[in-house]
Amino acid sequence: MPAAIQKIVLSSSRDIPFNKLVLSQSNVRRIKNGMSIEELAEDIANRSLIQSLNVRPVVDAEGDETGMFEVPAGGRRYRALELLVKQKRLAKTAPVPCIMKSAKSDASAEEDSLAENMQRQALHPLDQFRGFKRLLDQGLSEEGIAARFFVPVNVVKQRLRLTTVSERLLEVYAAEEMTLEQLTAFSVSSDHARQEQLWESLARSHNKEPYYIRRLLTESAVRVDDRRAQFVGVEVYEAAGGVVMRDLFTEDRGSWLQDPALLDRLVEQKLKASAETIAKEGWKWVSVATDFKYGHTNGLRRLAGEPIDMSEEEKASYQALQAEFEALNEKYDGAAELPEEVDERLGELETAIAAFEERPLRYDPDEIARAGVFVSLDPDGDLEIGRGFVRPEDEPASKSGSEGGDNQADVAVAGASRPDTPARPEITVNGQRAATAVAEAESEEDDVLRPLSDRLVTELTAHRTLALRDAVGSDFDTAFLAVLHVLVLNTFYRYTSDTCLEISAKSASFSAQAPGLKDSVSAKAIAERDAQWRKHLPRDSDELWTALTAFDADSRQALFAHCAALSINAVHEPWNRNKARQAHADHLARAIALDMAAAGWVPTVDNYLSRVPKTRILEAVREAKGERSAQLIDHLKKSDMASEAERLLGDSGWLPEPLRTSEVDAPSNAAGAVVDAEGDVLPAFLAADGEFDEGAAEGSSADPAHILAAE
Repeated sequence: MPAAIQKIVLSSSRDIPFNKLVLSQSNVRRIKNGMSIEELAEDIANRSLIQSLNVRPVVDAEGDETGMFEVPAGGRRYRALELLVKQKRLAKTAPVPCIMKSAKSDASAEEDSLAENMQRQALHPLDQFRGFKRLLDQGLSEEGIAARFFVPVNVVKQRLRLTTVSERLLEVYAAEEMTLEQLTAFSVSSDHARQEQLWESLARSHNKEPYYIRRLLTESAVRVDDRRAQFVGVEVYEAAGGVVMRDLFTEDRGSWLQDPALLDRLVEQKLKASAETIAKEGWKWVSVATDFKYGHTNGLRRLAGEPIDMSEEEKASYQALQAEFEALNEKYDGAAELPEEVDERLGELETAIAAFEERPLRYDPDEIARAGVFVSLDPDGDLEIGRGFVRPEDEPASKSGSEGGDNQADVAVAGASRPDTPARPEITVNGQRAATAVAEAESEEDDVLRPLSDRLVTELTAHRTLALRDAVGSDFDTAFLAVLHVLVLNTFYRYTSDTCLEISAKSASFSAQAPGLKDSVSAKAIAERDAQWRKHLPRDSDELWTALTAFDADSRQALFAHCAALSINAVHEPWNRNKARQAHADHLARAIALDMAAAGWVPTVDNYLSRVPKTRILEAVREAKGERSAQLIDHLKKSDMASEAERLLGDSGWLPEPLRTSEVDAPSNAAGAVVDAEGDVLPAFLAADGEFDEGAAEGSSADPAHILAAE
C-alpha cells in the first residue's frame, strides 16, 4: 500500500485590533530599502491593506499567551499602519487582517521573516509595462500612475515607451533572448519593420550592444544638437510634419530628427528670410550657406566700420553691469567654488556686457553699395553674419590696380561691377557647397598596408598647419626664430626653400578642405586673435607706422608672432614634394611642442577612418588600445569598423603619422652649435648642413649692408 500523502494545514487568519500588535525583534529587515514608510502609508490609505501581516502570540515566562501578538513578517506594513494611527487617520482598535502562526511552530519567527523577504519575485519589466499600459487605457495619466505607485514620472514614461517596440521583439525579450538594455535601445525608433529587420541582421553579428543598435537605427537621422536643428528649432520642425526620435533610456536623453531633407528645407527658408532682411541694409550681395569653407574671405577687403555710439542710458547700464561684475569677482576672489547663483549671475553679466561691447558697426553708405555679406550658422546654431566684404572687381577704379586677389567662387554677383549701378542685391543660398569628398579607391579586401593617399595627407597636414599657426602665433620666441631663419637663408644661402614660412606676408589658402577645418579649435583661436588685433589697428594704412611705434614691446612682439604665424604653410601638396619644407615644419612643431591631440584633432569617420583601408583602422586601434580591442572589431564591415574605431579612439590621443611630432633630443653645444673665434655660441641653424653660399659669406664680412640685413 502506498503511503498516504499528508495533507497540508494552512495557518488560520483572523482580524486583530491594531493595539494588540507589537513589532517583533525577530524581523530580519534592518536596512531601509525601497518605498518609504510614508509612501507605504499613503498607499494603504488609498487602496487599503492588500497583504496580511504574519503574527505569532506573545507568551509569558510560563508559556501562556498574553493576548498580544508580535509581527515578525510585515514590519513595514505595521509601521505604516502605526503612522496612520499617529496621524489619527486610523483607529487604534481597527481590525488588521493577520495570518496566525502557532507559537509552537517548527519554523522560527526569524525564518518566517527571512522567507517572506527572500521569496519575493520582483515584477518583470514587461509585466510592469503592460500593467501601466492598461491603467493608461483606463484613463489614468502618466503623472497619475507615478503618484499611485510612488515612482518618478520618468520611470512610467520609460516603461510606456516600450509601446514603440515591435510585439515580436517584446516576445523575444520575454523569452530571455534579449536583454532589457537591448530592448530599450529599439525604442528609439517606432518603425517596427525596421526594428525586426535589424534584430534579424544582428543575429549574424558579434556586436549586439545597445549603443550599436541605437546608432544603426539613427544613422540616417540628424541629432537634435546639430547646428541646423538648433537653428530651426525642434518645435518648428515637428510643426512642419517632421518626426523626432527620442531616447528616454540613456544619460544624455538623445533625440534625432528623422527627416534631414525637411530640416534642410526649413534651414534654407529661415536663412533666406534672414538674408532678405540683411539685404535691405543696402548691400550689393548676400551669400548664404549653412557653413562656408575655411578661408572663404581670402582675397576680399573687409570694411572697417565704426561702432555705433551708446546713448547716455546705455552707458549708464553698461557701467552698472561692469561695476556689479567687478564687485562679485572681488568678493569671491580666491573662493574654491562659487555658489551656484553667483556663478549663474556672473554668466548673465558677461553676456550682457559682451552685447554692449560687440555693438553693430556703422559703415560708409558708398562702401555698402559695393560690399556684401556672408550669412551662415555657427556651431551652436546661431546666425553668423559677416558684413562688409568687398571683392577686387568691385573696388573703386583707383584701387582696382593696387588691391586685389583671386575672386571667391562662393560669392554670387548680379549686375555691373560698379557700385553706382542700380541693382537689386542678389542672395545666393548655398551657392558654393563644400566639395564632396572623393572616395578613395581602396579595396576593402586589400590587406596590404599601403601609404596614405596624397589627398588625405594634404588634408591632415592642413589641420597641422592651422595648429602650427595657432601655437606659433602665441609664442614670440619661436615665431621670431622662424622669421630670422628665413632672413638668414635669404641673405647667406641662395636658391634654397628650406622653410615652411611663406614670408611674403600672405596667408596661404588650402586647396583641399578637410572636414570640420573651419570649426576646429585652432581655426577659432586664430580668428579670435585676428579680430582682437583688428580692433587696435588704424583704419588707414598710412597711419599704421605711427600706431606701431606707440605700441609697447609686448604688443609688438605679440603682433609680430601673429603675423609670422599666418604665413605658415606646412600642407602636403602632391605636385610640390618639398621635403625640406616638411622637415622645417617638423622643426617648428618640436620647438613649439605641438600636440595635435591637445590642439583638438581626433580621428573620426569623416576626417580619417573612412578614408583608409581596414588594415589602417586596425593598426590605429591596435596602437591606441591594444591587440584585444583590435580583435573585437576585425570581423566588422569597413563602415561599422570605422564607426567602432571612432568610439575607441575618441579619448586615446592617437594620431596618424602626418600629425605626429617626432621626438628629437635637444642638441648640445658640441653637436648642435658652433663656436666663433671669440668663443660665442652661434645658433644651431647657422651651423646646419646645407649648401652654404661662400660668396654671400665673404660679401657679408666686407659689405656693411649685408651685416645690417642679417641683423
